[in-house]
Amino acid sequence: MDVQGTVDAGFEPVRDAFAGNFERLGERGAAVAVYRDGRKVVDLWAGTRDVGSDVGSDADGDADGDAGDDAGGDVGSDTGVSAPWALDTAQIVRSATKGIAAAVPLLLHQRGQIDLDAPLGTYWPEFKAAGKERVLVRHLLSHRAGVPVLDRPLTPAQAIDGVSGARALAAQGPAWEPGTDHGYHAQTYSWLLSELVARVTGRSIGRWIAEEIARPLGLDFWVGLPAEEAHRVGRIGPVTEPAAVGGALRLRPKRSVSAAYGDPGSLTRRAFGVIDPLPDENDPAYRAAELPASGGISTARALARCYAAMIGPVDGHRLFAPATLTLARTEESAGPDRVLVVHTRFGLGFMLHGPAAPLLGPGSFGHPGRGGSLGFADPETGIALGYVTNGMRKGVTADPRAQALVRAVRSVVAPEGGATPEGGATPEGGAA
Repeated sequence: MDVQGTVDAGFEPVRDAFAGNFERLGERGAAVAVYRDGRKVVDLWAGTRDVGSDVGSDADGDADGDAGDDAGGDVGSDTGVSAPWALDTAQIVRSATKGIAAAVPLLLHQRGQIDLDAPLGTYWPEFKAAGKERVLVRHLLSHRAGVPVLDRPLTPAQAIDGVSGARALAAQGPAWEPGTDHGYHAQTYSWLLSELVARVTGRSIGRWIAEEIARPLGLDFWVGLPAEEAHRVGRIGPVTEPAAVGGALRLRPKRSVSAAYGDPGSLTRRAFGVIDPLPDENDPAYRAAELPASGGISTARALARCYAAMIGPVDGHRLFAPATLTLARTEESAGPDRVLVVHTRFGLGFMLHGPAAPLLGPGSFGHPGRGGSLGFADPETGIALGYVTNGMRKGVTADPRAQALVRAVRSVVAPEGGATPEGGATPEGGAA
């Protein structure tokens, strides 16, 4: 595999792991970037920009416990031939969007514009209806709001119209008493967070990110892809997991997880079915929509640079004050997830390191995207990593390609292995 880009001395294991993903793990097109202490030390890309129509189908993924939060429609180029991945290639990063989007309410709090302990209805009065008057802003960000499902699913057109999602959530009641438990708000997070930001700032969340985060930091990251940038974005699609190598066992979903995904009436299935039929993520209209739960488009470089700016200065720009950084990675929710079934850990808007979401170490925070993408930061080591791919595999957290890169980084920054223990793997299809 012809790997392009640069690696600083000492970080060569990351390049080796990245190349190994193509050789052993079925990677088609991808990029990875790593910052350390605000400076870029890894910037690599390889493969093809588009998955291509010759890739194995995963059309039955939803029936096998993989009705993910970010499931896509038809994929692949018309000819099966794709241009090479380039320096500026970007991809949809699915739920890795959530981590960057979570920076918005935290920065608004940092500026004194949002009270995390205020009822969401303080800013969005209509949301108080049907027993939701005690939902706090903090609950929204930590997946404790109790509204991961919709009483009536939205069509793909309604999901991106900027009105229907928020209106439906405001009118309906919660699935559990808000604040008492947590469950992953896979797609409804888009409309909850978008409406909050619009009510507080008068700007859409995509515009706020563009003006207050992406532009100052020079990020190729969009929630709502501008038409003039569409030529840079590759097509994603499902890829078949390669056969186990060397007799290794392939993890399968736990029975409870498979049952939850297979039950049409479960919170799991309903949370992942709030858009019906599933949208085509390669559709220009979908890419142009502002869906901060799953519709962000980014380069690996932008993910890593943004997380680097959350934990320290990057070319003179820093996003989080120390108190805000503490908020981002302080545990708010932990234990069995009412939607994902497995144990999950959340701070305010970010997944935290643990068995369900293995990052670099105990203090790491970030967010994966179903299929493979990943962005996170680890303040203790000064590391920020971004990984994007066009090949969507089953499951979300602990994607083997992303984990190979994390292990390589760990071998560089914590070679003894004791300071930043790796979390356990998540069963295939066991998370969103």
